[in-house]
Amino acid sequence: MERVSESAVAAARDLRVMFSRLRRRLMEVATDDDLTPSQTAVLIRLVKDGPASTSQLAGAERVRPQSMAATLAGLDRHGLIVRTPDPDDGRRQLIALTPVGRKHAENDRRVREEWLVRAMQDRFTEPERRIVNEALALLERLND
Repeated sequence: MERVSESAVAAARDLRVMFSRLRRRLMEVATDDDLTPSQTAVLIRLVKDGPASTSQLAGAERVRPQSMAATLAGLDRHGLIVRTPDPDDGRRQLIALTPVGRKHAENDRRVREEWLVRAMQDRFTEPERRIVNEALALLERLND
């Protein structure tokens, strides 16, 4: 087995920590309502992926189905989701966004994006932003 370089270990660790912190910061920036980060994450996933079952959402968010059920109950109380029978399996329910839920999720995404744009503008010079964009292009290879 090939030995892993110290620079690869450091880069992986630092990248994971930085992205975790950035993700938390972006969740804090979202509209100041009483949704939990887990509830906000589910709203975002439903916008991105469309309707899903509780078990699909739990798998995607890497939580137990019981935890997802509690998250969904909170979203249901806020009127942000609707449950409908799965047309392929009547025993299951599909979770989808209500119009209010979609508007809420899209507004949260807009607020986070505006914060990030402003932070990039205020905290980095134009040459630094180019470096960030070049680094992001390199990091995209991780997804290939």
